[in-house]
Amino acid sequence: MASDTPVWFISGCSTGFGRELAKLVLARGWRAVVTARDADRVADLAEGAEDRALALSLDVTKQAQIDDAVAQAKAKFGRIDVLVNNAGYGYQASVEEGVDSEIRAQFDANVFGLFALTRGVLPIMRAQKSGNIINITSVAGQVGFPGSGYYAASKHAVEGWADALLAEVKPLGIDVTCVEPGPFRTDWAGRSLKQTPVKIADYADTAGKRLDGTREVSGTQAGDPVRAGEAMIALTEDANPPRHLVLGAWGYDAVTKKLAARLKEIEAHKADSLGADFPGE
Repeated sequence: MASDTPVWFISGCSTGFGRELAKLVLARGWRAVVTARDADRVADLAEGAEDRALALSLDVTKQAQIDDAVAQAKAKFGRIDVLVNNAGYGYQASVEEGVDSEIRAQFDANVFGLFALTRGVLPIMRAQKSGNIINITSVAGQVGFPGSGYYAASKHAVEGWADALLAEVKPLGIDVTCVEPGPFRTDWAGRSLKQTPVKIADYADTAGKRLDGTREVSGTQAGDPVRAGEAMIALTEDANPPRHLVLGAWGYDAVTKKLAARLKEIEAHKADSLGADFPGE
């Protein structure tokens, strides 16, 4: 085993981005901890590379499993160079019709589980004085779309948290990037999406239309998950990795238009903003 190759720890490797990224990392001869709620679903990734790959069960909503997975990673490899927070799923509903238990379950996975896994890995990266933390958020972390209010809220939460995290760990040699994909050709809509159907007629043309459209386009999206994985690998080799990495042309257009419109709106109300201070101070 090449002890000088980077060690990646990737959550959510059973399908989609996590699986394709794990395959790319291992194909390079690097080391990887590949996880899923059921280790049997990622065991094939480690076949033939048992000295470089560790396949583990990990439900990021279970603190004991986080502690055990991080401990096993450290015992086998002695370090973790890249943490990829990929585990999570989508939930769609109109805001009014959102189901409290579904909303909380999504936040447990997308937000609190991600926070907990990062806290588990940070002591290792601090000791190394190096590391990359990659959070798979979404274009929805920048733009709220009808029907995806609670999903967007979970991704916005990670984005704000990542700003604070970067300010804390950058001086310690650790970088933080949020990867923000638009529509990609994964099975996200089929396996990683829950929906509460829109029944209120007033939302039929907004949230309802988006819920219907999400599943209809599944399998035809322009985004290539393999190319996305290559982009993630490239950012870890960048001496100054970006805080934001939007993936896909659709996502790039949506995010840049949103940010330009937001800045224009803020500037239009500059006098109101500045006028809220005490006069003359």
